[in-house]
Amino acid sequence: MPKPPLTEAEARIKKRAEQAKDGLKATAEYEAAAVAQREKTAKLRALRLAKEAKDAAEAQVEPKPVKKTKAKKKAE
Repeated sequence: MPKPPLTEAEARIKKRAEQAKDGLKATAEYEAAAVAQREKTAKLRALRLAKEAKDAAEAQVEPKPVKKTKAKKKAE
């Protein structure tokens, strides 16, 4: 038995329901992308801070020798 054609009101209701469903899906995808971005940023920040700490520790262990020079007197 074939289904009767939808009325305009039924078609609008069905269309809005599909739009709402698509909106929820898009929101979920957006939120998942935002969470992934925050996790990636936190990971990269941790790596950067670890590298900076390592570089700072190495700089303290091996100080560069300072050359002393004689100051030249200005001609009067």
